[in-house]
Amino acid sequence: MNFDFAALLVGLAAFTGLVWGIDALFFAKARAARAGGIAPAGGEMVREPVIVEYARSFFPVILIVLLVRSFLAEPFRIPSSSMMPNLLNGDFILVNKFTYGLRLPVLNTKFIEVGEPARGDVVVFRYPENPSQDYIKRVVGLPGDEIVYRNKILYINGEAQPQERVGRYIGVGNGREMDGAEHLRERFGDKTHEILVRQLALGRMSQDRWVVPEGHYFAMGDNRDNSLDSRAWGFVPEGNLVGRAFLIWMSWDSGISFSRIGKSID
Repeated sequence: MNFDFAALLVGLAAFTGLVWGIDALFFAKARAARAGGIAPAGGEMVREPVIVEYARSFFPVILIVLLVRSFLAEPFRIPSSSMMPNLLNGDFILVNKFTYGLRLPVLNTKFIEVGEPARGDVVVFRYPENPSQDYIKRVVGLPGDEIVYRNKILYINGEAQPQERVGRYIGVGNGREMDGAEHLRERFGDKTHEILVRQLALGRMSQDRWVVPEGHYFAMGDNRDNSLDSRAWGFVPEGNLVGRAFLIWMSWDSGISFSRIGKSID
């Protein structure tokens, strides 16, 4: 069972704000009246209950964290190797929460339209088969696209996406598990990204052609033969989008991997 940190923040903000607000409306004035309505030297009023003191102190902090996390940027940890070679198990990333529109925390209801995913974006989304889990993949198919993945080549609307061979992959630390895989550079229009494939791997596909319905996206991992993605479980509904990954802010591989800190995600 995944821990819902957003729900916790909303609950804490509501509780501390309610305690502080009720006290300010109904009890603070009564305390001041009992004390004669005059603040002691030093400017402090008669001591308020401990729970009110904590609520007044923590409510602004919790509210700021909630707003930043809900509408600006949210941290995530990469839990698998499905996005190698670009993201490694143990990378900590930041996700832009407003690129695809602002959503209410917990409810995930969009209330401001801002933009839509572009082909090639690395996105975090709620896994369609278990929305309590967050997945990260690359958007390769937009609504209406025909996607074909055959013989390790991606075709979009009948056009093979160009691939350039980089060489055999040699990883460092957590990246060593894919040593020897074929390291390629794939291009979507004017955007390029790196992928890994193993030519003899069969993958997890039940078919090799899909048509993306309206309001959905087709997402794939960059580690093409070690990724559970749209080829296996289908499309990502627009309502499941969380945001666009844009920065590695920390990387832990039996210690801090300083060379990856601050790396942008393309």
